[in-house]
Amino acid sequence: MLATLSHLSKNKSKVIYLTPLRALAAEKFEEFKKLEKINGSKLKVAIATGDFNSKGNELDNADVIILTNETMDAMMTFQKSWIYEIGLVVSDEVHLIGDSGRGPTLEMILTRLKTGYVGKKPQIIALSATISNSSELAEWLGCKLVESEWRPVPLSEAVYSNHTITNQDRVESEGNLDKKRETRHSKPAIGLGLDIVEDGAQSLIFTMTRASSVAAATEAGKFVAEQLKKDELEKLLKISKTILPKETEDQTKLVKKLADAVKNGAAFHHAGLDQRCRTIIETEFKNGHIKLLTATPTLAAGVNLPARRVIISSVFRFGPNGNAPISILEYKQMCGRAGRPQYDDEGESIIVAKGSPNQYLEHYVDGIPESLESQILGDSSLRIHLLGLIATSSTFSPISEEKINEFFSQTFGGLSDDKLESKISARLKELKTYDMITDEGGFKPTKFGQKIFWLRIDPKTAFDITAYLEDYVQGNKHTFGFLHMITNLPEFYPQF
Repeated sequence: MLATLSHLSKNKSKVIYLTPLRALAAEKFEEFKKLEKINGSKLKVAIATGDFNSKGNELDNADVIILTNETMDAMMTFQKSWIYEIGLVVSDEVHLIGDSGRGPTLEMILTRLKTGYVGKKPQIIALSATISNSSELAEWLGCKLVESEWRPVPLSEAVYSNHTITNQDRVESEGNLDKKRETRHSKPAIGLGLDIVEDGAQSLIFTMTRASSVAAATEAGKFVAEQLKKDELEKLLKISKTILPKETEDQTKLVKKLADAVKNGAAFHHAGLDQRCRTIIETEFKNGHIKLLTATPTLAAGVNLPARRVIISSVFRFGPNGNAPISILEYKQMCGRAGRPQYDDEGESIIVAKGSPNQYLEHYVDGIPESLESQILGDSSLRIHLLGLIATSSTFSPISEEKINEFFSQTFGGLSDDKLESKISARLKELKTYDMITDEGGFKPTKFGQKIFWLRIDPKTAFDITAYLEDYVQGNKHTFGFLHMITNLPEFYPQF
């Protein structure tokens, strides 16, 4: 924020604040609206995330624009006029570049900005608390590296196993309240969360699936309610009624379960809830009315929630390749939600372990986050963004392979990949095979390729679907086979 005010005091250009989450964007929007310029006038702040959007020409007239990474990508694609007025870009949670799903989009945005590919070259400020190779990222962005070990709220990290909590100093203590409650339920994570609620604070439990977050909140609510006063329960009842839609509208089982949990002072939060429900939960947790919140790891990406204690119910997550341990970086992001500034004087995170706590302490608590690695040159990512570059660069004339190679050599991944040109050449051949681009003195998208670019899906996925449909129309395929193919596509796999 200081950088924003400093920039606006010296320049007339816009400030762009990029975040990975809509909830975080909304939070930053409220924070920036409170600021004033040096001359005392209010900042003109706008937001565009898909859920929250400023009206009319507010983006054109704004001093500061808050966007999710994906919305910024779309704005750059449409080449909105204000793109050429950007003077400062703040990229929050920039370690997302290492995410195989959303990282390549952020990397493309930053590459376009730092090279002046769209608009002029702005100053870039990249923020993260969990990058071990930050010097490499700073060099790529052309930024000065500023590092700090200072944390505004002290954090204690520990591991729970067999009724014992072992902290980072290997000091053990008994989880007595949890031990008592285990006669009534079998989930240590819930007991650890209830311990802190009984002390008058709030807890956040990370679960690895949406279903487990719902189940944990439902069960925990029964015990949280026992700790609450009559006026607190009355307030929660009012909140639960705001969650349920009007009787004339559909009331899904999920929303009903959420409302029931909230009545008892607990709630769950995951991407399966609509924005309205997520906003209510975030607001009421911040207000202190909801005492225990269960969530999938998506909430770890920087949303400022007042959790004194964070419990990580498991370090394993089920994904496309089966059950696998989470990364150290992801663990550090989760435990970083504990003891947030403005809310707590201290914070603590606890991993629920099976077996000896030592391996968890050594790997996660004492561990250093993995080096940030670009994901943009993976086959799927490169197909998507290669088609995107061709579609957005060839409006007036085709783009040459030389220009394509030059652009990707300036990405974070392209800097050190000696096989860059061969990878690009292979993917270009694929796109031509899929009839998505033509090569006549340079590359241009076909009508089919342009449509696939707008959909932002893997060109191979689009090709597989259309090829199957063509066979289906000719009577060579069965409907069941088509459904089976669809459910096996990478895009179909649930995102937890």
